[in-house]
Amino acid sequence: MVFFNLWSVLQWYLRPFIKWFLRKTTRLCELQRICYGDKAGAERTCNIEKSLMLSRTQDVKDVVSFLDLVVKERRFHSSNFHEILDPSINIILRVKKINPKLHDVFVPSFRKSLQQIWSYRQLIDEIEDLRRTQFDSNNIEHEEKLLKLWDLLVPNNPLEARVTKEWQYIGFQGDDPKTDFRGMGLLGLENLLFFASEYPEVSSHVLSHSRHPKYGYTFAIVGINLTSMAYYLLKDGSAKTYMFNAKQYLPSVNLFHKFYCYLFYEFDKLWIESKPENIMEFSVIFKKFENAIQTELADPASVFRINIEVDTV
Repeated sequence: MVFFNLWSVLQWYLRPFIKWFLRKTTRLCELQRICYGDKAGAERTCNIEKSLMLSRTQDVKDVVSFLDLVVKERRFHSSNFHEILDPSINIILRVKKINPKLHDVFVPSFRKSLQQIWSYRQLIDEIEDLRRTQFDSNNIEHEEKLLKLWDLLVPNNPLEARVTKEWQYIGFQGDDPKTDFRGMGLLGLENLLFFASEYPEVSSHVLSHSRHPKYGYTFAIVGINLTSMAYYLLKDGSAKTYMFNAKQYLPSVNLFHKFYCYLFYEFDKLWIESKPENIMEFSVIFKKFENAIQTELADPASVFRINIEVDTV
């Protein structure tokens, strides 16, 4: 630990010299070397972010502060990208002495990374809002979403009542699901609802596994545990690999939901493959799953997709 701290301090002092040396030998600034040399996606964008955060140049710091303020005001949307990013990119071009006519590939590459970095930061705030919003049984919209979840998962069996033991069929603990959402708030419900509505075949497949007489588990409670896992992976930055490698999308609430769906499907697969003796093995298997996902996310080249397999257990 002491060696690591000493190395970090040493890197801090050596960094300007190393950057100067590489600039002189390659005639490219660090941002250019990243954009030209690193693979598009998580590898490039994470290194761009690191470079910007470590910069000691006041103009670069001002750009970072400005973009953080835009995120705080929730204005970082695609409709505003040109208005917000063009001045910021022009400052970087000036400070780094980059001629956009000679380096025409740099600007679109750098712009994409800026979009990803600050979309991710805004997403953290948006997800935090959902997590802090508690399920309210007096809120008609909340109630409609909860009832829609039932209709999607159990389409042929209407609920007998709003408060009923039937909720346990889809894995809630008691007669009223609202108590199970306390930890993750409305985010837990939104995740489950997205899974059931956007991936009906997959969610039905997973629900059937959860109802297995020997290897069954509480579908909704496990889903809320996975919401918690996805939330913390987003907060600590681990989920950047997933978000930045989703080439057709920028980080958004919808993309977070898709990440959650991937986690649910993969956890269910591991659970069934593990053939647990009983539900008491949940914490061990869940920790094993969490470690496996963190290992995958640590590789910036990882790409995550739901690969549907039809099986019988």
